[in-house]
Amino acid sequence: MFDRLADYKNQLADVIARYRHGADFLSIRLETSRGTNITLRGDKIDTLSEDVSLGGQVRVCYKGGWGFASFNRLESLRDRIEEAISAARLVGVEETLLASVEPIQITCKLPLIGTDPSQIPLFEKKKLCDRYNTILRQADQRIATTSVSYGDRNQHILLFTSDGTAIEQSWADMEMRFAATAREGETVQTGRETTGSRQGYEDLIHLDKQVIGAAERAVKSLSLPPVAAKTYPVVIDPILAGLFVHEAFGHLSEADMAYENPDLLEVMSMGKRFGSKDLQIFDGAAPEGHRGSYYYDDEGTPATTTQLIKDGVLVGRLHSRETAGKLGEQPTGNARCLNYHYPPIVRMTNTWIERGKTPVQDLFQNIQEGVYACNWLGGMTNGEMFTFSAGEAWMIRNGELAEQVRDVTLSGNVFTTLANIEAIADDFYWDESGGCGKGGQSGLPVGCGSPSLRIQDVMVAG
Repeated sequence: MFDRLADYKNQLADVIARYRHGADFLSIRLETSRGTNITLRGDKIDTLSEDVSLGGQVRVCYKGGWGFASFNRLESLRDRIEEAISAARLVGVEETLLASVEPIQITCKLPLIGTDPSQIPLFEKKKLCDRYNTILRQADQRIATTSVSYGDRNQHILLFTSDGTAIEQSWADMEMRFAATAREGETVQTGRETTGSRQGYEDLIHLDKQVIGAAERAVKSLSLPPVAAKTYPVVIDPILAGLFVHEAFGHLSEADMAYENPDLLEVMSMGKRFGSKDLQIFDGAAPEGHRGSYYYDDEGTPATTTQLIKDGVLVGRLHSRETAGKLGEQPTGNARCLNYHYPPIVRMTNTWIERGKTPVQDLFQNIQEGVYACNWLGGMTNGEMFTFSAGEAWMIRNGELAEQVRDVTLSGNVFTTLANIEAIADDFYWDESGGCGKGGQSGLPVGCGSPSLRIQDVMVAG
């Protein structure tokens, strides 16, 4: 089926030519996909499946109104196009404003350094999950529950538009998640690890150290004292800092949120200062090898690298063709959909804070009492406000790491927190564990990167 996708090119070109004059913009995205999902909970198999699918979507814009239809049978394509055109004409009452992009005709595949996961038998993937689950379960008698999940997906896309774009693009993505929950009396603690790759199956087969680390953190946390809730100077590691820049700042940089919300657009106005001159924040799919990387987005816009904050000042935001057209800015190649069931919306790709110049050990200097927070258990954002739970944490006393503590949750206002970044370290780490959710499309692969950060006046709760 994957080999046959190229055979559909002429058919897509023909229907685009037939219907292009019925709308201001028309695109057809045809997708073949195959993947594996395995979930183990304790000693039971929760999910063990392989799937193959063929489907597509039609998007139509007419006088600013959008029509959308998805399908599983190519024979129904003309009916779906006519439905989408009718829907767009029903709601379209304004001007269609789509930023122009150069039409492109190309075939491209994201390179794999290692083995394509589709070449690995299901029983081998199951055996890998069993091994990691055994490590978790045997780590300590206080481990009460465990879970291991594995997922991979190969996607092969054809995108044809009425602008003349014809793109064939393919990639493979993999992810594994591990969790162990320890219990002693009424105390319950959980350790988690997540990792992913777009480079090869081999990235998933040597994770024993990470897996045992999740179990050990859960067990060790049973006997740790909870942190005393108050405001501290905080040092966070690159993983937690990467989560912060993605969740707390990145979503506010997605232009669909801004143009639909005049108050947010005013807050996120270009030229506004959000941090020190050392703060540089980027997003882009152009850097190769990360989970948010690709060559063209789902509207046919080339991947870019967009600087969002330069020297502490807001200089960019993330766009689809529509948001760029409505705000009079350049498209950035950030229109993405999870699969053919959903229309593309503005999404992050790989988001990172640039490496700084401060040696990591110097971040702790002159902190009389503070918190060092690492890794993450979870988190949430609500507009400008965020709350994140650290996977591990230690007190900082007199410039040195002191006792380890548990139940550390960091919260605050993203803009205040950006302004309170006192130092940016010279380390850096790419976290490929991200699966982003927005608009009902959850699990979209992204990358996050950051150095360690020192931030003053962070509210820490136990």
